[in-house]
Amino acid sequence: MHDTNEHRSSRRWALLPLRLVVGYGFTAHGLAKWSRGPAGFGALLHQIGVPFPAASAWMVTLLEVFGGLAILAGMFVALASMPLIFSMVVAMLTVHLRYGFSSINTIGLTSSGPIFGPPGYEIDLLYIGSLIALALLGPGPIALGGWLRKRRRLTLPSSPRDR
Repeated sequence: MHDTNEHRSSRRWALLPLRLVVGYGFTAHGLAKWSRGPAGFGALLHQIGVPFPAASAWMVTLLEVFGGLAILAGMFVALASMPLIFSMVVAMLTVHLRYGFSSINTIGLTSSGPIFGPPGYEIDLLYIGSLIALALLGPGPIALGGWLRKRRRLTLPSSPRDR
């Protein structure tokens, strides 16, 4: 297949929905922890044996909120991806692995619908894979980071060599 500029451009657009979904997902999970109070999340971390559970709860909450916003905006995507990947690996190994692969574990059925058990590690893997793709390929179009870089290039004075 011939790789034209148009084809490369359309592939870059595929990163936009990935970035928006991943950024929104982390931001939403972080804001949920924040609104309930990181102390509740800290109690869960303490129960599973995470060291410094209160500090860890705040760190993960802030990482998810601000890392998610960075991904969503397309700023510092590679930098924000690394701690988010680490957080997903820790969540997978400490919480989700024991529940198997499936992110939706149906444990019962009532007249009002299914009853779901704890999620498996499927979603962790999807987030990790998405973050790796974004870190390696960049944020795609409509990224604040790219816009700021272009703007900065336009406003910087040219070097004496360019005159």
